[in-house]
This record gives sequence, C-alpha cells and structure tokens, in this order.
Amino acid sequence: MVSKTIVVQNQVGLHARPATFFIQKSNEFQSSIWVEKDERKVNAKSLLGVLSLGITKGTEITIIADGTDEAEAADALTSLIESNFSE
Repeated sequence: MVSKTIVVQNQVGLHARPATFFIQKSNEFQSSIWVEKDERKVNAKSLLGVLSLGITKGTEITIIADGTDEAEAADALTSLIESNFSE
C-alpha cells in the first residue's frame, strides 16, 4: 500500500472538470485507490464519492493506492494535482 499527502492548489479544487480528470486517471490503474480528507475515505474511481468530499483550494488530501500498480497510480495522481490539472 502506498499513500501520498498533497495540498490541492488549483482554483476550484476537485470539483466538476478537475474531478472528472482525476477519476479518469484513477481508472487507468488496476489498483484500488482511495482519497482521504478529514478521516473520510472514498473510492477515487467514483465521481460522486470524490465530489462528496468537498475538496477546495488549499485542502490537504491523502491518496491511497493498493495493488499491482500502486506506486505508479499514486505518483500519476499526485502529478496530476501538482500540475493544477493543466489549467
């Protein structure tokens, strides 16, 4: 299991379009992936789950991946967030 903590810095947080990109990237991997915020953990492959966390700019989240490609998944999702979803 791999976990990475990151602060979301893009203007709108993880809502609508950025959340869709995040889910699409999560679905490229075989591993189980979760997003955790304030002790609530949701499936990173579920749009409703991710949106339900209400992740806004400046929010610290933890990405948790478990499976055969866990390191690649955690790195790719962290990179996506660090790029501010290429805004």
